[in-house]
Amino acid sequence: MEQSTVERELEMKLVLSSDHSVPVPARLTYRTSDPYAVHVAFHIGSENPVHWTFARELLVEGVFRPCGRGDVRIRPSRADGRGVVLMALSSPNGDALLEAPSAQVSAWLERTLRVVAPGTEAERLGIDDGLAALLSAEA
Repeated sequence: MEQSTVERELEMKLVLSSDHSVPVPARLTYRTSDPYAVHVAFHIGSENPVHWTFARELLVEGVFRPCGRGDVRIRPSRADGRGVVLMALSSPNGDALLEAPSAQVSAWLERTLRVVAPGTEAERLGIDDGLAALLSAEA
């Protein structure tokens, strides 16, 4: 099965307070070899970007309604009259609230859903083929 990657560069905002934020260049990445996950790399001015990985389904749902708990919480909102997606990320190193343009995130998600439709992710992993091969080897 052919592997592919869907990427999108965009500028997010790190929300520091209700009236102050700073721009953060980011890259959204989806790989058909890891069909359940989305990867986000935040370029924060350090030598290495900060990487986060979480469920694609969580981001899809978060565009429309608040979801998630624990380390990753996502919800739609509005800022400066436009739709945004808020991502609250928590780690032992600290917490961050990031704001991304809804239109850009949604367009990128649509591309990932065309590459691997919801509900077909397991087919991409080849688990059934591997299990069949394992069982036929035992016979």
